[in-house]
Amino acid sequence: MSEQAARPEFQYLVGLITERESSFAEIQQTLSHSFRTCLGGDEQEILTLVQDRQVHAILVDLDCTDSGPEEATDILTEIRRVRHDAVLVALSQSFSRTLPVKASRAGADEFFRSPPNIEELKIVLTRAIEKKALEAEGRRLVDQVESKIAFCGMVGRSDAMQKIYRSIQSVADGNSSVVLRGESGTGKEMVAKAIVEAGNRRGKPFVCLNCSALPETLIESELFGYEKGAFTGADAAKPGLIENANTGTLFLDEITTLNHGLQAKLLRVLQERTVQRLGGHTARKLDFRLITATNEDLEDCMRKGRFREDLYFRINVVPILVPPLRERNGDIPLLVDHFLHVYSASNMKPLKHLHPSVMEILEDYKWPGNVRELENSIHRLVVMSDHTQITPEHLPQHLLTSSTAAQEAILIPADGVDFDSEMERIEIAYLNAALKRTGGKKSAAAALLRIDPQRMKYLCRKLHL
Repeated sequence: MSEQAARPEFQYLVGLITERESSFAEIQQTLSHSFRTCLGGDEQEILTLVQDRQVHAILVDLDCTDSGPEEATDILTEIRRVRHDAVLVALSQSFSRTLPVKASRAGADEFFRSPPNIEELKIVLTRAIEKKALEAEGRRLVDQVESKIAFCGMVGRSDAMQKIYRSIQSVADGNSSVVLRGESGTGKEMVAKAIVEAGNRRGKPFVCLNCSALPETLIESELFGYEKGAFTGADAAKPGLIENANTGTLFLDEITTLNHGLQAKLLRVLQERTVQRLGGHTARKLDFRLITATNEDLEDCMRKGRFREDLYFRINVVPILVPPLRERNGDIPLLVDHFLHVYSASNMKPLKHLHPSVMEILEDYKWPGNVRELENSIHRLVVMSDHTQITPEHLPQHLLTSSTAAQEAILIPADGVDFDSEMERIEIAYLNAALKRTGGKKSAAAALLRIDPQRMKYLCRKLHL
């Protein structure tokens, strides 16, 4: 691969692939006034040219093969497979109407009929290379941003969430038991899934059970499984959830709701790494990781005798505190945007947009139900509103009444108010209501409004009542 002498100000390197070097000498010479150029004539030169990441654009002569330009588009496909970042230009003397289309499908960004108009070619190359550079930078920035705001399906860039991401990465590849602690709706199950996704048990069984969702009469058989005939209705043997989690991960949410008997059985499973089905006589060896979660104070439950001390120390190896939404500064806009995209798409509705005042209201609200409450609220707004823009009027009443931002948005529109006129309107409304209530008697209306009768007469004259 030979390279033309380059001027230092020419930053873009353009490669020419052809076996007809003499035919392309003029093109190469003309381009060299604006670009650095290099030529690939034989197989080794072409391979070197294509693999050189300093080459910004590659011009391919489709007429240089015996099979003809139509078949030569396979070369474009191979180059594009290796170089997604380079501008790819196809050149041919053919007048075939289908060739430009075929070249485009094979990966070419542009097609020129040989010999090309050099000035036009230079303009197209410059614009295409700059566009590719911007796209590459855009992808880099997006990847950089997404790596900070999203992790294994979770969304958030606050310091609190960055700490969670680091904790997940620290424990992901281990086998230590993890307990996730935090308020309801904070996304503890999402954290559990992220631990699995980031770790060496990714792709293995992930079995979830909300311990408070099943009655005590069912939860034991669901957890440990049973043999045929173990109890009335056990017509066939069934493995339990612990057994189903073998080689993978078992996630037990609301673990403090387990009774003492089940806590003792779970402790034995964790100690011996075996499980015995109800009605069974043999223990099955298991390999699983346990992740638990609770929104209660485990230490308080232990002190009150509701939770076994030995089980507490067995599951509380690596505690991770999942922060409430009110402590995730700056995450609400990211979550709102995420849920708007998700539920607009899933409900086949145009993407909704929020009026700026709505976002102020959402950020001002304390979200006692955390991310789950926010997600449900956005889901409801997407489904129930026919407008593409969501305004404060579309929000549920409890959001409006609890938010000072909402009150400001309702009382003071974006273009402001005439304060004196608004006060006069309110005075008139109160005076008229009081006079109507008292049958037009001004002294009685003054008493009702708790103002001096003389002031009442003055206001009535002033406002022509």
